[in-house]
Amino acid sequence: MGLADRLGMAGHHLAIDWDLTPSDTFAMFESWGGKDQERIRSNSELHYYFYIDNWQSPAKLCLMERGVKHAKILAHIDCPQEMLEKCVAVQGRAVLDQSYAINEGIKQWLLEKIIGAEDLSLVIPVDNSVPRESMETGLPKKGEGSPVSQAIGLRSTGIVLTEKEAAALAGQHNFYDSRHNPQGGFSNALFDNGDGLTVTDLATGLMWQRGGCDLTTSRNVQKYVVELNQQRFAGFSDWRLPTMEEAFSLLESQVNVKGVYLHPCFSKEQPFIFLADQRKPGGCWFMDFKQATTFWASGSIPGGFGRVCRSV
Repeated sequence: MGLADRLGMAGHHLAIDWDLTPSDTFAMFESWGGKDQERIRSNSELHYYFYIDNWQSPAKLCLMERGVKHAKILAHIDCPQEMLEKCVAVQGRAVLDQSYAINEGIKQWLLEKIIGAEDLSLVIPVDNSVPRESMETGLPKKGEGSPVSQAIGLRSTGIVLTEKEAAALAGQHNFYDSRHNPQGGFSNALFDNGDGLTVTDLATGLMWQRGGCDLTTSRNVQKYVVELNQQRFAGFSDWRLPTMEEAFSLLESQVNVKGVYLHPCFSKEQPFIFLADQRKPGGCWFMDFKQATTFWASGSIPGGFGRVCRSV
């Protein structure tokens, strides 16, 4: 049995790219060029590589299938844990991105134990079947919920924030932040607007888009907002990107059944979104709903999804 057969991909040519690393993939598949200035332009071209996922302990060795705007973990590999921990330690645990390239030792182990082996019991396929996302809100309609005495006032205009300033924001209103305020938590008062598109939070006085736009650039997400306003999305023309505080107000302290730290009324298809705030000395701020924290990255390459809000 070959690796493709083990993964239920019999007859598929599964060639491992041993030189491909997680840091290469974003530029190669989403922007203007990564490794050796290569940019993949064909939607049908797929690449396969191994990497270490250290977002949660213990670290896992994964086999990834990557294409243009496509990323799917095909399998976890039961590799000796000490090899993974050593590889992570050498590259540094403090980096923001917890996806690590494999080292030569792990490569040789894979060649011997996986690629050249007949017994592939160490390969654990990942079930990637995707059930249709439920968009039922389970929320009260306007006028049905308990009244809120007074909505908190949150900054609605984007500013420039240093990393230190951004790290302190969640604590100001005791918002949940998995890195900087893990004991925090905010009580929303969401109700369903009945349009299938939006919900309103009486606790913050904000109306939120439940879905959003696909992965895009900082420039194009601004165009997306303009288009929504021109079209009077959900009947309004004053939509905007949320500030960091506004996005923090949506975070739940527990991950939901969709794999994001949000009320289930929101779509999982926008796992991290552009914010109205910029980073000092440079870059864009994002809210990561899968990790329940903020991060920054360049906005000049495709790097985020869009979800808008408006003040009511």
